[in-house]
Amino acid sequence: MTTTSEARTRRSGRLMLNKVPEVTAWFWVIKILCTTVGESFADWINMKLGVGLVNTALIFTAVFVVVLGVQLRLKRYVPFPYWLTVVVVSVTGTLYTDILTDQLNVELWISTTVFSVLLAVVFGVWWLRERTLSIHAVTTLSRESFYWLTVLVTFALGTATGDWTLELTGWSPGVSVLLPLGLIAAITLLWRFGANPVLSFWLAYILTRPLGANIGDWLASPKAAQPGEPTGLALGTFPTSLIFLGLILATVIYLTVTRSDVTETYDATHPPQTTADPRRERVALAGFGLLALATGGLLVWAHGQPHVGPAPETDATSTVRLAPGQAVKKFPPAKVDALKALASTSLKDARSGNATGAHAAAQSLRDLWDADQASLQPLDNTGWTFLDAQMDQVLKTFGIDHPNPPMAPARQEAELRTLLTDMR
Repeated sequence: MTTTSEARTRRSGRLMLNKVPEVTAWFWVIKILCTTVGESFADWINMKLGVGLVNTALIFTAVFVVVLGVQLRLKRYVPFPYWLTVVVVSVTGTLYTDILTDQLNVELWISTTVFSVLLAVVFGVWWLRERTLSIHAVTTLSRESFYWLTVLVTFALGTATGDWTLELTGWSPGVSVLLPLGLIAAITLLWRFGANPVLSFWLAYILTRPLGANIGDWLASPKAAQPGEPTGLALGTFPTSLIFLGLILATVIYLTVTRSDVTETYDATHPPQTTADPRRERVALAGFGLLALATGGLLVWAHGQPHVGPAPETDATSTVRLAPGQAVKKFPPAKVDALKALASTSLKDARSGNATGAHAAAQSLRDLWDADQASLQPLDNTGWTFLDAQMDQVLKTFGIDHPNPPMAPARQEAELRTLLTDMR
């Protein structure tokens, strides 16, 4: 098998050392750290800085092309560029799913299905061309290209699957951590029993995306304003990003110094793996099937339980009336300006007949307003409540967070003008 593999490697392209780190405990720790910081850092740029979802996706796509180009030019695994690529691809894959959901209004179950089929296609082509899906054989440019394409799709799929799960269950960020964590633990046990290592690896790899994202949401989300509401630790997206970036940097420095996750170093200090037992692999495969059925049953049960869903359609008009500009008097001018810019963009697009642009700007306005709640509401609860009610009226005209279809452009323009007047 080694001889055949080496011959195929030489025919398919330049021969390199394995470009992927050995799968040790450090691999999974840093992978989850990268996923978490990818989620929180993207949210910070998109919402806190007001860059917008599409612009953020374009920025990270460009960065991904650059860092991937650097990674592909290397002839061996180097921790810093490898894990930088993982961070960037985690953000990029997540943003692609978010655009489908938030900008194009694609249902999450559809995104999950599409990315599942796409992943199966990528695996199929990879297998037909290379006859292996093992990350221990990423020794050519062709195999590494398949590897990174697979990683990108797994992040998009993990995002869609994780968000769909939360939509079905209504679980809080803290509780939502438990499902992917439990599934990864079960996969680990089946792998130790004798499950196919390649299948086990990629299943766990997909699940690290919702696990890391849920951890990030739990740390960054504000604490519940009222009992029964989902709650987080209220660290904010930027502090969460800094904490995890620091942990990633420390881990990468450690791995660079020790080289403990370099495949060649690992193989020289560890005994060779035992030959797979086909009978145990079949039993473990049945275990994966039972695990999938149990997970599906749990989600069906959770979906049927009472949980927090979309707010009921009640009159969101504030009972408090404030003079124009009074509601934002105690808020930082920079944050108010960012909100006004998005509202103005939405109004301009609505007036010009650009319904897609107006909806996208209103969606970004909602995202930024929600992200700023933790910092604005304590400054002036009355002003925040007043603006929140008017914000809800704007979103209702676009059908955002409301079951009704979008209203006439004239109604959208009227509510946006009122909101801008309140923030002037």
